[in-house]
Amino acid sequence: MSNPRVPPRQAPYSPQVEKSFQVIMPPGIPPLNIFRTLAHNERVLARVVQGGLLDRGSISVAQRELVILRACALCGAEYEWGVHVTAYHHQAGFNAAQIADTCASAITNSLWNEEQRSLLRMVDELHADATISSTTWQQLRTLFSDEQLIELVMLAGQYHAISFLVNSLQVENEAFAARFPASTP
Repeated sequence: MSNPRVPPRQAPYSPQVEKSFQVIMPPGIPPLNIFRTLAHNERVLARVVQGGLLDRGSISVAQRELVILRACALCGAEYEWGVHVTAYHHQAGFNAAQIADTCASAITNSLWNEEQRSLLRMVDELHADATISSTTWQQLRTLFSDEQLIELVMLAGQYHAISFLVNSLQVENEAFAARFPASTP
């Protein structure tokens, strides 16, 4: 998006904003547009930084990123999807076909193992119905602990909220970030 509804703040930043940027960004990397946009509301920025689920949790990076990519793709949040593809796809171990498939209206089952298909189905159901069906829940229970299930559901919800934010504020895509595949509906 090229015309953000709320333009990202420019330096100099307040000490509170600088502190938030130091928490969320690696040293020497300028703050992303989403964080500079949130800097217009220092309280919200601080809460987002404190409440994120990108730390080392009970799920793997691959599990986390699959949930994030699918949630963002379903919401049409190219900004957030692209940042995560670029930042984490090597660490998560996804190939190009799998990355593109996260944007498909229906996933290609042969690209994913049983655990991954269950996670994708979970995100699809949460997106469509704001709940997880009994069948999918039973499948997830065989694969994940209660601790992991809570994290996975919260993660899907968190990235729906982030998608609402970047889409509504029309946060400008990062120049370095991946874009949705051309065939994305």
